[in-house]
Amino acid sequence: MATFVSYLRVSTDKQGRSGLGLEAQRAAVARHAAATGCAIVAEFVEIESGRKNDRPQLAAALAACRTRRAVLLIAKLDRLARNVAFVSNLMEAGVEFVAADMPTVNKLTIHILAAVAEEEARMISARTKAALAAAKARGVKLGNPNLQPGTHEQALAAARIGTAAKVRRAQTRAADLAPVIDQIKAAGARTLAAIAEALTARGIPTPSGRGAWYPATVQRAIGYAAA
Repeated sequence: MATFVSYLRVSTDKQGRSGLGLEAQRAAVARHAAATGCAIVAEFVEIESGRKNDRPQLAAALAACRTRRAVLLIAKLDRLARNVAFVSNLMEAGVEFVAADMPTVNKLTIHILAAVAEEEARMISARTKAALAAAKARGVKLGNPNLQPGTHEQALAAARIGTAAKVRRAQTRAADLAPVIDQIKAAGARTLAAIAEALTARGIPTPSGRGAWYPATVQRAIGYAAA
């Protein structure tokens, strides 16, 4: 059964202090969670203008979703989907999300927004290729002359890129998990075995998403977080 992490946002400090808008959003996500029979395991509140890209609470909510394998739940699609920063963060985070007011169209909307971003990237790539072609026509030497297509060096380079991407994913998850481990330590866990038992008891998925936590997996997670 899916679990939700809710993300609520208002635009002004006054709205944040008064609760204006927040209570309506909180009620909307609660109704959706109740209707689907799923629990909201965490809530994050952002008081920030939609024009600004810095969203620390959104980043924290996405981290909580990755840590708990949860779905991000928002009250209204227009609170977020019009903001390019949200779309970028969501696509990079690999987190599923649902909007309480439009639960059946969220993926389509994100795909449309992502397609717009992809087209912009394609245009940038086309301009870059045109600039490189112009430089080559002027006699500028491009690329690494010592790395030819199909060589062993090229295969090694591709392998290094793949390994680096895998390490980055592990480091991201470890960073998401670090605050949870800190809470467990503060509650009295002093050994890797105790931390593993607490993570399993809290229902935090392992890196593979299967089975229980063990001291070795906890040690690897701590090591990645410190890297």
